[in-house]
Amino acid sequence: MEEKIKEVLESLRVHLQNDGGDMELVKIEGNQVFLRLKGACGSCPYSQITLKDGIERTLKQQVSEDIVVERV
Repeated sequence: MEEKIKEVLESLRVHLQNDGGDMELVKIEGNQVFLRLKGACGSCPYSQITLKDGIERTLKQQVSEDIVVERV
């Protein structure tokens, strides 16, 4: 499951980079994925929406419904 999570995150990274941001995978513990948003995404007022409605939703659809994304 960890490899699949990493693959999905890599596919999503380009969208953040197009907006001047990026993300760093800090760790995966069970079904929790800990991410650090960087660049423009780090200070964006919509960063929580990006995490929950973008990244987490995609991981739930493509990997497992049990995944929870947390911001570090």
